[in-house]
Order: sequence, then structure tokens, then C-alpha cells
Amino acid sequence: MRRSLSTTTLQIGKAGVNERVIKEIKRQLKDKELIRIKFARSISTEKESYINEIIRKTNAKLIDLRGNVAIIFKKKG
Repeated sequence: MRRSLSTTTLQIGKAGVNERVIKEIKRQLKDKELIRIKFARSISTEKESYINEIIRKTNAKLIDLRGNVAIIFKKKG
């Protein structure tokens, strides 16, 4: 099975992660299983805590983290 990540699915800026962002991530995971999240450079110091919050609240798994881009996965069903 081949999955394409050619475009950034979601960008997180200086506003950070809030319930609206979590809701959108959940919606996209439901549709696609695998999504890419790009963090702004200005929040790179908070990136780890944001990723942990996203993983915890969505029950997803972190697949890869390179620079300011995280790839997360959640199996449909």
C-alpha cells in the first residue's frame, strides 16, 4: 500500500495547539490515517510538548520527526 505525503496537511504556527487544531487533526486522521504536520520555526522550542499533546489527545502514533515536520498515523476503524 502506497501513501503519498507530497503536501503538508497541517501547519502549526505561533498560536500553538488548541482544541480547534486537535479537532482538525482528528478529522484528517479519520480521512487519511497518515498526516504530516509542519511546525513554524518560531515555536521549535515547544514542538516536543505540542507533539506529545497531539499524540495523547488523538491516540495516534508518531511515525517520524525530521526538523520541524512530524508524521503521525492512526489506523482507521
